[in-house]
Amino acid sequence: MHGINKVAIIGSGQMGGGIAQISAVNGFETVVYDLDSDALIRCEGLHDKLLARAVEKGRMSDDELKCAKDKLTYVTDLNYLSDADIVIEAVVEDVDVKKKIFAGLADKFTENQILASNTSSISITELATSVGDAADRFIGMHFFNPVPVMKLVEVINGLATSEETTKRTIALAEAMGKVAVPANDRAGFVSNRVLMPMINEAFYAWMEGVAEPEHIDEIMKLGMAHPMGPLRLADFIGLDTCVHIMDVLADGLNNDRYRACPLLKQLVVAGRLGDKTGRGVFDYSK
Repeated sequence: MHGINKVAIIGSGQMGGGIAQISAVNGFETVVYDLDSDALIRCEGLHDKLLARAVEKGRMSDDELKCAKDKLTYVTDLNYLSDADIVIEAVVEDVDVKKKIFAGLADKFTENQILASNTSSISITELATSVGDAADRFIGMHFFNPVPVMKLVEVINGLATSEETTKRTIALAEAMGKVAVPANDRAGFVSNRVLMPMINEAFYAWMEGVAEPEHIDEIMKLGMAHPMGPLRLADFIGLDTCVHIMDVLADGLNNDRYRACPLLKQLVVAGRLGDKTGRGVFDYSK
């Protein structure tokens, strides 16, 4: 059994908020930490909205909604996390930022707590170098967006991750209603190592005039049974995030074939980042 009762989330954005939601809905005491109090207010408001919608659609009862909300706490003080059984970091996909966070956490979590990162591409072994002797309790727990909908959690062992940590993490993911699938610690793991080159190739096809963006997406949806075309998916992920993951792949695998298409980079330079800015490959401003 996972032996986990309290879950702490670092970061209250789209991913952190989603992980917190499924944690609370599945009965875990859940504390969400963020330095930005306004971000926490937005996170709590989104939880209220999504849980109310679930009741409206008959997916949960009023009592279940109240129980889930009672399980959620939002804090700007790390001390409120100290009795958590697992800490899941879900901040920006930047190795230095993540390592700085975990270096601070390692001093506070000295018992049997699990330290997990929701990174989608960064080496778990490298991140674990920031926690010293706690490296055996360090693991990757890669949720997918939107977290309440997507069933998969990629579970990635670092070089020092213990078997017990792996078993507890998989059991926790399953208790959260997810399907935990193991992957080895290589840049991009499985999901982004396969996905990002496909997205990148779609940008090359557009740049080289093979087809218009909407037609590239339509061909992939109808021909490959993808629910969302690769260019629309890139906008959803964030074009800047795509470029960053491609850089991690290229550096981690020592192969420039993973570098981002020039057109993709150009859109990022222009500030067209996708859904979050209202315009990326496609225009959402209307």
